[in-house]
Amino acid sequence: MAEPGSLGSIIAPIHKAGWPFIAIFFAVAVVLGFLWQPLFWLGLVATLWCVFFFRDPPRTTPIAPGLVTSPCDGMVAATTPRVPPPELGLGSEPLPCIGIFMNVFDVHVNRTPVPGRVLARAYHQGKFVNASFDKASDENERQSFRIETADGSEVGIVQIAGLVARRIIAFVEEGAALAPGQRIGLIRFGSRCDVYLPRHVQPVVLPGQRAIGGETVIAHLDGPQTPRLGRTD
Repeated sequence: MAEPGSLGSIIAPIHKAGWPFIAIFFAVAVVLGFLWQPLFWLGLVATLWCVFFFRDPPRTTPIAPGLVTSPCDGMVAATTPRVPPPELGLGSEPLPCIGIFMNVFDVHVNRTPVPGRVLARAYHQGKFVNASFDKASDENERQSFRIETADGSEVGIVQIAGLVARRIIAFVEEGAALAPGQRIGLIRFGSRCDVYLPRHVQPVVLPGQRAIGGETVIAHLDGPQTPRLGRTD
């Protein structure tokens, strides 16, 4: 962990999956610069954006029984029940679901919402409609994980490709043991994560809220379950 106020606390590390893209962006900028110098500066701006996109900042994940944390940075887009994707193996009835939309300026490294064991991982080909739309959860390319916690609860997380996303990368396999807030994958570029909760669990976030991956508590598997109310001002 970098000391507060140090350069490391200001500049986030870059995930290794991003370096090939950063190199390509910079190479294209150099080539364009030979054609017309102002194009180099435009390419350099695009390269800096690519560096920003692939940042992978450290996060402090709260640890307590039953906590469910956000799998990604972004805006809570929906908290209504949904039928989970069939490949998750969580049944055909609607379950509490929290959908979080990532724009192209959010951190796109995704983390597990709960510690536990990966019971299943599945990839599904699909479309690339705007990930902020609810239909993206059903129609878009996606990758799903079903995770079992220490007390036997099962939570699903679905990485969903967006309008410009064309690759979903998984960092963990079936059977992997996950620590709280552990990195499980990355989506390029602009996308969504859906978290499917056990039937009795109520989300503790509301549409329109900002979430921080690995830090924001979005639900409690244990304890009283009351609907969360809020207001926008």
